[in-house]
Amino acid sequence: MLDLAIIVLYFICMIAVGFYVYRKRKASSSDGFFVANRSGTTLLILGSLCATFIGASAVVGMAGLGYSRGLSGAWWLLVGAIGLFVLGFFLARRVRRFGLYTLPELVEKQYDSRAGLATSILIVIAWIAVIAGQIVAAGKILSVILPYDQSLLMVTTAAIFVLYTVLGGQYSIIRTDVIQFGILIIGILVSLGLVLSRVGGIGGLTASLPSDYVSFPVSIGFGWYDLIVFLVLTGSTYVVGPDIYARLFCARDENVARSSALWAGGVAILVAFVIVLIGMGARVLFPAISSEQAFPMVIEHILPVGVTGLVMAALLAAIMSSADTTLLTTSTIVTQDVYKRLAPDMGERKTLLVSRVAVVVIGVLSVVVALELKGIISSLFLAYTVFTSGVVVPVIAGFYKDKLKVNSIGALSAIIGGGGTALVVRLLGVAYLELLGFAVCIVLLFGVSWMTGRNK
Repeated sequence: MLDLAIIVLYFICMIAVGFYVYRKRKASSSDGFFVANRSGTTLLILGSLCATFIGASAVVGMAGLGYSRGLSGAWWLLVGAIGLFVLGFFLARRVRRFGLYTLPELVEKQYDSRAGLATSILIVIAWIAVIAGQIVAAGKILSVILPYDQSLLMVTTAAIFVLYTVLGGQYSIIRTDVIQFGILIIGILVSLGLVLSRVGGIGGLTASLPSDYVSFPVSIGFGWYDLIVFLVLTGSTYVVGPDIYARLFCARDENVARSSALWAGGVAILVAFVIVLIGMGARVLFPAISSEQAFPMVIEHILPVGVTGLVMAALLAAIMSSADTTLLTTSTIVTQDVYKRLAPDMGERKTLLVSRVAVVVIGVLSVVVALELKGIISSLFLAYTVFTSGVVVPVIAGFYKDKLKVNSIGALSAIIGGGGTALVVRLLGVAYLELLGFAVCIVLLFGVSWMTGRNK
């Protein structure tokens, strides 16, 4: 009963923040709803960035990788740390300097409206799968202590983060993200301490597992090719990502954007190893479960009453803080980059109304997809592969467009060809072709740009 009370209190607090922002009219303008009036300090942007990428994949999914692979499972988030360092050192200032709302707007500035629209469509398709993955994870976590159907729990969680996103937009999300990130760090550190105490500390953990589990950076089950795939297809989403850029657009200035990205990279390294060690401990304690049940089993059987509620709130914080950001990012793209093309003279009041309706519609679609999904990492990896293969290279090249001699026709071809190829390969399940879409994107961007530029 105490654990349930803690979770209910957490849900109430998140909704209360949304109502507070709505009543104070902090999100009553486009700048307030979409980019929190561009007033984010380093602490706010850092907390929101961390809460965004430490979601279902980094907690439930990555604990599962630790359970099945050992230390090498940390690469799921370590490649994100590398991406954040690249972003911070080379691109964060440039991104914030544009002062936009969305990543497709940036692509349109770099190339043209056709490339921007193609990017919008690709992101919306991919990011609905990302939101759905978070919803699946929430259902798995809540099913540990709540005797209800997992589908009902998924719908309930989705309804809550859709509600406070509709009410407060970006202004409430950034503030709830900071709270959720604080709860998350406490929760995973407490879980690690209790798990290690059960297995005899780090020494007992390593002694109880096969030597391959402590092999790093690669292992028998995770070779150099797998690492390269992770680095390109997952790490790239931290260098160029709609949710990451949405945070940078909220920063007060270019220095805040840069420092937030760099600090977030450092946090990602710490969190990666903490979560993987929890998964490895679960392997010792519960050797006969499915990998993505590792963290839920720790919650159910290791944590005492009260602490269980705290850690579950932490995991829900991780999941919902990623889901709300991804949800608002996707709805903003639908409103600003798709709907406004059909109604360019739409006023601010109608823009906000359309945005809130888009939040609800995308939330419902994500729930429908979530009810059909089975694995968290697999669904997220599908989304990241499609997005990375189509968008990352054109965006990075766009910052150096004149030097690289790329143009809008090449970018449009690369976005459609790269993303489409990746989607087909993933749906067909063809092995060892994960990077084909990425390669097609590069060839089309530079090849078509060169041919059309030469013809001109």
